[in-house]
Amino acid sequence: VQLQASGGGSVQAGGSLRLSCVASGRSFAAYTMGWFRQAPGKEREFVSAMRGNSATYYADSVKGRFSISRDDAKNTVYLQMNSLKPEDTAVYSCAADRWSMLIAGQPSYWGQGTEVTVSS
Repeated sequence: VQLQASGGGSVQAGGSLRLSCVASGRSFAAYTMGWFRQAPGKEREFVSAMRGNSATYYADSVKGRFSISRDDAKNTVYLQMNSLKPEDTAVYSCAADRWSMLIAGQPSYWGQGTEVTVSS
């Protein structure tokens, strides 16, 4: 599985961005898809994930502001980010694997990162 993320950019606090991650390969629908982020000087952290059965999970820091969705027909997972805060500034990466691997922070498949900068 190869993953290609896009959609990052620079916005002011309170703004919105939508990240996309397109997957190539088979059995996209079977994978749990997720997003992680890494801010400068910090460790990578889990942001959100969506299982094949449409169950969604969010880090507490983004609940109510971010929304994950997927279009299995397009092999694409999205992360809609609203009410962005400066502390959301990070490189966001998409990932894919079984749920247990993704939630452990060890997915087998990673996309390249897309940078999000939120200014105050």
